[in-house]
Amino acid sequence: MRENGDGPGATSDGVQRAAWFPLPGVRIGHAHDLRARTGCTVILTPEGAAAGVDVRGSAPGTRETDLLDPVNLVQEVHGVLLAGGSAFGLAAADGVMRYLEERGYGLDVGVGRVPIVPGAVLFDLAVGDGSRRPDAVMGYAACEAAREVPERGRVGAGAGATVGKALGHLRAMDGGLGTAAVQLPGGLVVAAVVAVNAVGHVVDPATGEILAGPLGEDGKPLDTLAVWSTGPGFGVLLPGTNTTIGVVVTNARMSKVQAKKVATMAHDGLARVIRPAHTMYDGDALFAVAVGDVTAPVDLVGAWAAETVAAAVLDGVRQAAAIGAASRGD
Repeated sequence: MRENGDGPGATSDGVQRAAWFPLPGVRIGHAHDLRARTGCTVILTPEGAAAGVDVRGSAPGTRETDLLDPVNLVQEVHGVLLAGGSAFGLAAADGVMRYLEERGYGLDVGVGRVPIVPGAVLFDLAVGDGSRRPDAVMGYAACEAAREVPERGRVGAGAGATVGKALGHLRAMDGGLGTAAVQLPGGLVVAAVVAVNAVGHVVDPATGEILAGPLGEDGKPLDTLAVWSTGPGFGVLLPGTNTTIGVVVTNARMSKVQAKKVATMAHDGLARVIRPAHTMYDGDALFAVAVGDVTAPVDLVGAWAAETVAAAVLDGVRQAAAIGAASRGD
């Protein structure tokens, strides 16, 4: 897996990799309170986009995910919300809906338009000020700040994200919000934006290095499985206090069924770099959103979705680490 850089870079197979490739009709915005260490991120697709979701974690906090089931009526979404604040943070979607409604976007129901905004939240209440959570005002502000190329690091839904809670949240490391994107020779783009707040540790599979995890007495990150197997066990963990959430965005032409499959395959990316993933303490959820007209096999899109999700996780913790070093003057 190649490290995610800011600018595009092509490999011998012609695949370009970058932090992000702008996609027509897609804008991404963040709003946050950095003193309180919480925030939200919105992926806007106001003209409508086919979408799917796969929730693998056992402690999820989600909104409007049932309507993404391929057997259900609604065929398009107008935005996706990622937020901190645990279940309280779902309120930020109200602001996203108001922003879209004011501009005439949403499902036409005859008497008006209803914007469809599914979302997922992560737990950051133990970091910063837990009484300050994303709300409708913050959700609206994220929409106003939306642009074609998203910011990364300790921003939006990643503002209070942490990684490696096997020894308690006081010995966890900063997570963050990361992105990664690829553009194939035929024009297919697959991109991911992920807020990394895992109970497990994050490892770079190319080197085996633990980038973020529970801090040992020497200040170095530890292997979560080793801690659980030989240390204090699960007594320091609280249910549902973690979660990695994200969105895969592609310019492929896809149905709801295909988007669901891409969201499912994208979870392979979490499992490659977060150890363990999908635990009883995580509410891991990934959305897939399709906005374009490029023809591509669903397996190709799904395979690259897993790659970009994994790279976005690594990017999130690296960006957060860089911010931490800068704030310390390292």
